[in-house]
Amino acid sequence: MPSYAEIMDLLGFKSKNAVYKLVNKLVAEGVVSKDSQGRIIPERLVGETPMLGLVEAGIPTMAEEEVLDTINLDEYFIRDSGKTFILKVKGDSMIEEGIKEGDLVVAERTNNPKDGDIVIAQVDGGWTLKFLKMKNGKPSHLEPANKDYKPIYPEYEFNVAAVVKGVLRKY
Repeated sequence: MPSYAEIMDLLGFKSKNAVYKLVNKLVAEGVVSKDSQGRIIPERLVGETPMLGLVEAGIPTMAEEEVLDTINLDEYFIRDSGKTFILKVKGDSMIEEGIKEGDLVVAERTNNPKDGDIVIAQVDGGWTLKFLKMKNGKPSHLEPANKDYKPIYPEYEFNVAAVVKGVLRKY
């Protein structure tokens, strides 16, 4: 997001106070928020999209198109925009969980991961995406979702940075 000075230049405002008032109105409307340093964070990147109902992934059934509701993808995937980020997946170690190379994962920073969560973790100097396994309430190792890969047991460094909240794939 642009800084207050950049917004001032973009909109032709003469003072940062005018930008401050505009940003506060956008915060009040829920369009943006501010992080702990006062930087602007977008709250909604995508508008409402109609949810038309269910589709069978098994035996075909009769269905009528009917707008049941709308869904905001930001609200669906993102609980706390200040803690949420997106990463592009490289590799195939999570393929049996349906996470493919090129997918985007929505991850949320956390200090409280649970056993079985899909996490973004730093292990012995490198970063990876795997299932977290706990032992005695503490992170123990990482498990891939591909039989061709072995579990990762850290030797000297193990830090869980985030928990995956969703996967996005574009066809």
